[in-house]
Amino acid sequence: MLAVGEQTAKLLRFASMTVRSCKVSCRDGQGIEHSVDVSAETLFEAVAQGWRLLADDDWNNDTSRRPPFLTVRVKQPELEHKVRLQDFENWLNSPPKSPAEMALKNRLRKVLNRHD
Repeated sequence: MLAVGEQTAKLLRFASMTVRSCKVSCRDGQGIEHSVDVSAETLFEAVAQGWRLLADDDWNNDTSRRPPFLTVRVKQPELEHKVRLQDFENWLNSPPKSPAEMALKNRLRKVLNRHD
């Protein structure tokens, strides 16, 4: 049984994992910017969802060529992140540091249709 303080701490930790609306964008080989709106709890979840949607879209004629980075703009509060896809891949392929991180990585692999 958890003490009241421990229960409160767990609830606060859970409440801080809020879903945020984000705009994920990248430039294609011709310099045209493309973007998609996603909802995500983490930056890398936004990257995975955005990358999947942008890669599957009709504008992307060369699926073998990926952009070097994606820009993730969190709408509320407004923040912008540039994430190198190589850094995202390295993190996704690294050993998880906790059961929660393992669950997140497995969920993102499913988003990307990678069932390792």
